[in-house]
Amino acid sequence: MRVLFLCHGNICRSPMAEFILKALVRSYGLQDQFHIESAAVSSEEIGNPIYPPARRCLSQHGVQFDPEKRARKVTPQDYGRFDRIICMDSSNIRLLRRIIPDDPQGKVHLMMSYTGMGRDVADPWYTGDFETTFQDILEACEAMLGQIC
Repeated sequence: MRVLFLCHGNICRSPMAEFILKALVRSYGLQDQFHIESAAVSSEEIGNPIYPPARRCLSQHGVQFDPEKRARKVTPQDYGRFDRIICMDSSNIRLLRRIIPDDPQGKVHLMMSYTGMGRDVADPWYTGDFETTFQDILEACEAMLGQIC
């Protein structure tokens, strides 16, 4: 299963989701069955590292992350490379449609839809609440794994 997480800049929510899901699949011994990445729908943060408060939040929960991770923008080619493209909010889906206009295989999903909630994952860049974002992402990743494994 090849999973790509998307958020606006690829410095907060989507890298948090990338490394949370990597930690979960590792804990279940499923790491050989998954390829997990993250990207942005905008160009604003390209090349920047994970935002320090997001790094701190991951560390506080014992989630390992790659300190060399740098923000990148999603490309049209990513549609063919991934089985699921999971967006943190509805704005991400709208911006993704400018890059990947069609989703004939139904790969694009809203993150919290896995929990049965159609709401967005709040952006901690604006809220400052990285813990709530972490808990939302963790809940959605666990629910997604429950559905596909």
